[in-house]
Amino acid sequence: MKKKVLVLAEAASDIERGIDFYNAIEDGVGLYFRDSIVTDIRRLGVYFGEHRIHLGYFRALSSRFPYAIYYRDLEGTRQIIAVLDLRRSPEWIRDQLSARH
Repeated sequence: MKKKVLVLAEAASDIERGIDFYNAIEDGVGLYFRDSIVTDIRRLGVYFGEHRIHLGYFRALSSRFPYAIYYRDLEGTRQIIAVLDLRRSPEWIRDQLSARH
């Protein structure tokens, strides 16, 4: 059964920062990043329970970029909490997630 997926404002900002980062490298790559992440997020509506819990949230890895999608299931809705660059330090990732409780 497919569940509703809701991208919270902070996670949407994470995606925007990723788009800006990749567009700065080469024009157009940011849009490819966005499309890939959106596809990965849509899959979360179907693939519940296939992701491990990491730092208190389910964590799905992006299929094409070194990013993780952190989410929780709340009353039948997948809430996307964060979309974070895995090249950052583990402490930074932990701090980002702690601030989003």
